[in-house]
Amino acid sequence: MSPVLSKSSITAFHSTIYENYRVAGRVFPWRTTTDPYAILVSEMMLQQTQTLRVIPKYEEWLKRFPDAASLSAASLIEVLKYWSGLGYNRRAVYLQKACNVVCRDYAGIFPDNVEKLEQLPGVGPYTARAVAAFSFGSAEVFVETNIRSVFIFFFFKDAVGQVADKDILPLVAETLDKNNPRQWYYALMDYGASLKKKVINPGRKSQGYVKQAKFAGSLRQARGAILRQLTKSGSMSLEQIADEENIDIYRLREASLRLLNEKIICEKEGIYTII
Repeated sequence: MSPVLSKSSITAFHSTIYENYRVAGRVFPWRTTTDPYAILVSEMMLQQTQTLRVIPKYEEWLKRFPDAASLSAASLIEVLKYWSGLGYNRRAVYLQKACNVVCRDYAGIFPDNVEKLEQLPGVGPYTARAVAAFSFGSAEVFVETNIRSVFIFFFFKDAVGQVADKDILPLVAETLDKNNPRQWYYALMDYGASLKKKVINPGRKSQGYVKQAKFAGSLRQARGAILRQLTKSGSMSLEQIADEENIDIYRLREASLRLLNEKIICEKEGIYTII
């Protein structure tokens, strides 16, 4: 259950978070724009990917695909080529599909409300609210990894058992700086990132905390290997990919079935290509 906050405790909380932001706020290219397309690209790239890995890929991506129209018009093989190195390639597929809808239904202009944003392919509740807040200054309530860590650290430090987002969200709403939600959320994220360098990650007390599985030997590695080779060569057999990537054929076969089901690749007589 969420604690009840006094006005003075909220003021003190704001002061602490904003002071850290003033002294140690991080600078990222996606924080210099309010373009909803660029914000969506950053949000998709940042899902389960370290920030430092995202920066060069984000800048390279926007040079090639500066807007929804250019991404919508590109071939999937080119999209995956520019996404290569980020992992979780279905994010790139969803990003292109979202831009297809924006170009078809909204003349290339992103809708400015959460309900319509959430209807775009691959855009869930968090992403829709983040885009609305960072692009349009909308006072939306949401939580992500670093924000979750901040609220657990400040308000659930002595909680017994795991902390659910349903208990955190009322506090996020109560403390939200409605005059500048964009800067407030950036400040929260930066405080959360700094916390992990000072204390044991408070996010471990979250009900939804899951330690990421090792990449080596995983299906994610096999999926990435298939798409990497197909974007380079155009078409290959799984046996050829296994030789090039030094990955066992059994994992490649399982990964290929998933990619086929997702309609990212196709197969004819044992030869695979990107759709």
